[in-house]
Amino acid sequence: MENTEMKTYTLADMKDKYIGKLGTAERDEYEYELRMDVLGRMIKTARQERNLTQEQLGLLVGVQKSQISKLESSANSATIDTILKVFKALKADIHFNVTLENQYLQLL
Repeated sequence: MENTEMKTYTLADMKDKYIGKLGTAERDEYEYELRMDVLGRMIKTARQERNLTQEQLGLLVGVQKSQISKLESSANSATIDTILKVFKALKADIHFNVTLENQYLQLL
């Protein structure tokens, strides 16, 4: 039996091949949706750790329970203002890291 080597691929290689190269519309959309999904999961986890219902968090933020539900399932329907209010109500520290043309900015 012939010994054949199995080729391995990185996650980046697979994304490039099946989703699109960095900078393409398809890849940008995928990366955006992924970040929004992660953000929604972070909100849900923080809310549950503080033993709050969606309704209770909504009251703290000044939005309906349905808005909190939408945030948790897909944060891309929310404004940055609403997201900041949610994290403030959850008493969570927020840190933004931005890189602009090799210049690193951090907003606390």
